[in-house]
Amino acid sequence: MTKASSPFSRRSLLGGLSVATMCAASVALAAPGGNLFGEQAEWAQRYDADARLTVPRSTTPILSQQTFAATENAIQQYQRIVASGGWGSLPNTTLKIGSNSSAVVALRRRLAGSGDLDAEAGASPVFDSYVEAGVKRFQARHGLGETGVVSEQTLAALNVPAEVRLRQLETNLVRLRSFSGNLGRRYVTANIPAAAVETVEDGMVVTHHAAGVGKIDRQSPIMQTKATDINFNPFWTVPASIIRKDLIPKMQKDPNYLTDNKIRVINKDGVEVPPSAINWHSLEAVNYKFRQDPAADVNSLGFVRINISNPYGVYMHDTPAKGIFGDDFRFVSSGCMRVQNVKDYVTWLLKDTPGWTRDKIDEAIRSGERIDAKLAQPVPVYWVYITAWATPEGIVQFRDDIYQKDGFGPVASVAPQAAQPVGYQGRGGYDQPAGYQQAAPQQYAPAGAAAGGALQPMSDDED
Repeated sequence: MTKASSPFSRRSLLGGLSVATMCAASVALAAPGGNLFGEQAEWAQRYDADARLTVPRSTTPILSQQTFAATENAIQQYQRIVASGGWGSLPNTTLKIGSNSSAVVALRRRLAGSGDLDAEAGASPVFDSYVEAGVKRFQARHGLGETGVVSEQTLAALNVPAEVRLRQLETNLVRLRSFSGNLGRRYVTANIPAAAVETVEDGMVVTHHAAGVGKIDRQSPIMQTKATDINFNPFWTVPASIIRKDLIPKMQKDPNYLTDNKIRVINKDGVEVPPSAINWHSLEAVNYKFRQDPAADVNSLGFVRINISNPYGVYMHDTPAKGIFGDDFRFVSSGCMRVQNVKDYVTWLLKDTPGWTRDKIDEAIRSGERIDAKLAQPVPVYWVYITAWATPEGIVQFRDDIYQKDGFGPVASVAPQAAQPVGYQGRGGYDQPAGYQQAAPQQYAPAGAAAGGALQPMSDDED
């Protein structure tokens, strides 16, 4: 199980910036003494070992009074950063260990300005291990892989102005306030921009899970709902939109595609028919049902589907494509949510349901048979949209405004924009501040397939 107390890892979605050390670039922070440009390996060791500069994974729920108060404090700190001039932008160039240029000097100033590098690290034009550690720290608190290399996405995040970051914090403070009431003793939070899920019990995060969420043009909805039941080894019925956009083109290219992916064709009388009976150069296929057998190696739902009550036709589930959880960009689904370490997640959900131990869950999965488990007590589930927040440990986080809901335009989103986003308004939605731009509410429906969205194998998961 991915416990909340586990140490910060490369793919961790939590980590960040110490509010206590944030300041303008001109303010000196505590640092080791000695030659400013010598013994850089020793600096890196001291930097990583300094408890004040570590990036811990918080056990505080993102939806909590503690997070709200920490975000208020972060706003005050960013107000001071903005008042002192903020930070400048960096030139469009890749920087990494060994780089030697004036751009590295600018990078040092930028990292010092946001507290990711000690201001006493100097102004050397050499990209050393100390600067690399500062870049990794910055990447951690922006949900980016900690490569230590200033590549395109990291550069874009570095160049978001301090004023925009301040406005993000202010906007998200309002969102956090809307969840300041009693959310339940046990509940689940899925933060869409962070592509992350956390389980909460008695005010503490129990498990963290990376997630795969809706594409920009097939967005996951903001909503408050409950997990009600779990399907082990579920069938997957291919939606009509995917039949048209993905399945028909696949069969035109490869007549064995359905067989290879264990997808059966069912006519209106419930009788299975061979794929060869369908004219794949027409739309005849939309008159049939296509059902994928419960085999985790190909089934788009993997071993488990978690049903949540909602009018959008979305749910949470396992996936055979577990490699996505190691990616920075996890906006890959048709609105449903894929959950990393799903066995741990399901074990927690079924904790209060008699008879459903971890051994029983493993046995159900191994059986290969469709088995359903109804939760003895439905668990509240909150799908939220939070792009900036802080933790009681003094850590400030930012995530891409992937669906463009913050109202600041693409400047606050550094991810590739595959399509103009379609917005969803939360049920009992946020009370937004002046200037916040929110798309009109609408019923969830799958939109057009994004570029390169063909199934390899079936990867879209709407139902």
